[in-house]
Amino acid sequence: MNANLSSLFWEGFTVDSFTHPAPDALLITLRPDPGFAPSCRRCGCRDCAVHDVSVRRIRERDLLHWRVTLLLPVRRLRCSRCGIATERISWLPERQRYTSSLATWVESLTRVAFRPFFTWLGPEGCAAIESVAMDMNTALDLEVRAQCPQAEVVYDLFHVVAKFGREVIDRVRVDQANQLRDNSKARKVIKRSRWLLLRNPENLPAGHEVKLAELLAANQPLNTVYVMKTALKELWYAPDKDVAQRRWNEWYRQSQESGIKALQQFADKLKGYVSGIIASATHHLNTSVLEGMNNRIKVIKRMAYGYRDNDYFFMKIKAAFPGKAR
Repeated sequence: MNANLSSLFWEGFTVDSFTHPAPDALLITLRPDPGFAPSCRRCGCRDCAVHDVSVRRIRERDLLHWRVTLLLPVRRLRCSRCGIATERISWLPERQRYTSSLATWVESLTRVAFRPFFTWLGPEGCAAIESVAMDMNTALDLEVRAQCPQAEVVYDLFHVVAKFGREVIDRVRVDQANQLRDNSKARKVIKRSRWLLLRNPENLPAGHEVKLAELLAANQPLNTVYVMKTALKELWYAPDKDVAQRRWNEWYRQSQESGIKALQQFADKLKGYVSGIIASATHHLNTSVLEGMNNRIKVIKRMAYGYRDNDYFFMKIKAAFPGKAR
């Protein structure tokens, strides 16, 4: 694969080498394209020096019968505006270990994967469905609306709040830390506060309530997004749709008046999903049981460092969820 062709798939990088670690696996090693200047992920500035480089294993979309993995050198840059920041890679979502093309491919397969379920239910079964709980997955959303147009979609609280944590709290925390480059002690406190800000207050270890209160009192932007996270959760506990709508209107207004760009952008994106949030006032659904099962499966996989035999892996999953005896 030549440099010009590889740039169609992985902008800013070229193929250095590739190997077949297994008959059905393809491992591609990439290297930075010398003709492509890296840019800061935060501000887009290209006038940056390379601070250090780390190699990540990234899952790419399958190629024919091969499972494709990339070895990607990711650079941290010294940006004159933002300090130390990871480079922006157009085809790699932030904090993820898979490419954008893989994410798009999987989303497109969602319709094919769930359609047999609706076929099995038949028209009568589909017509009996009143509501469906899900995360903010556009492909699944569209499939449900196509097969069960009468059903209300309910977006799960956990997924929305987790997304708020990644896109708002993490962003504000990093920005605030970067503004304190001349105060290393205060900067370190904010950089190490991630779990303090993301955890629910009732889940904080003993004594951490005081640390959280001190942190929020000392930093207004962090205090604002933390309070807004708590207010966001209240949308799911409204007694009826009218109250939920009023709570959303107030939450959105406050987000736009906050002056915090990350919060404003998140609120604007959330506007398109408001109906599924308000629907939770009528249909008290969530995906917690399913998420618990998914986490258990991840633990099973992690404990064995992966399985080469899929049949054995599925046998372990079935053993972990034997079901209820009738």
